[in-house]
Amino acid sequence: MKAELKKNDKLAKTLIYLVSAVVFLVVVSLRYLKFTDVDLGFDVHLLAKANALINGSVSILLVAALIAVKKKNFELHKKLMKGAIFLSVIFLVTYIGHHMFAGETEFPKDSPMRGFYLVILSTHIVLAAIILPFILFTAYRALIAEFPEHKKLARYTWPIWFYVAVTGVIVYFMISPFYK
Repeated sequence: MKAELKKNDKLAKTLIYLVSAVVFLVVVSLRYLKFTDVDLGFDVHLLAKANALINGSVSILLVAALIAVKKKNFELHKKLMKGAIFLSVIFLVTYIGHHMFAGETEFPKDSPMRGFYLVILSTHIVLAAIILPFILFTAYRALIAEFPEHKKLARYTWPIWFYVAVTGVIVYFMISPFYK
C-alpha cells in the first residue's frame, strides 16, 4: 500500500499535540461552560443517546478492522479505521454539545452499583483523556506507510480505544436513568 501523506514528522507531531491539547482543554472547560437555561427545542439527552450509539458503532468498527487486518485485508482495514476516526469526531461534537447544555447528573449515592459505576467512569475518563494523541500518531504512521511503526503503536492504541468506546456505552446505560 502506498503512503497517503508525505512524511513530515515535525509538522505531524506539532499538529497532533496541538489538536490533542485543544480537545483536552475544551473538554475540561465543559465543567465551567454550562448553558442549561438554553432551550434547544429538543431533549438535550438525545445527544447522550447519540454518543452511546456512536461509541457502540466505533466499537464494532474497531473489531471489524482488527478482523480485517488479521485476514490481511488492508484496504478494508483502512476504510473501517477511517470510519472509526470519522465517527469519533462526530462523537466529540455531540459530547461537547451534551455537556454544554445538560446539567450535571449524579449517580445515586445509595446505589449498590455506585462503586462499579465510579470505577468504570474514572477509567473511561482517564483513558479517554490520553488516547487521542495515540490514535492520531497511529493513524499518521499508517498514512505515511510506516506500517511496522503503525503496528507497534496499534498494539497499545487499539485496546485502549476499544475500552474507551465500550465503557462509554456502559456509562451511558448506567447514568441515563438518572437524567433530569
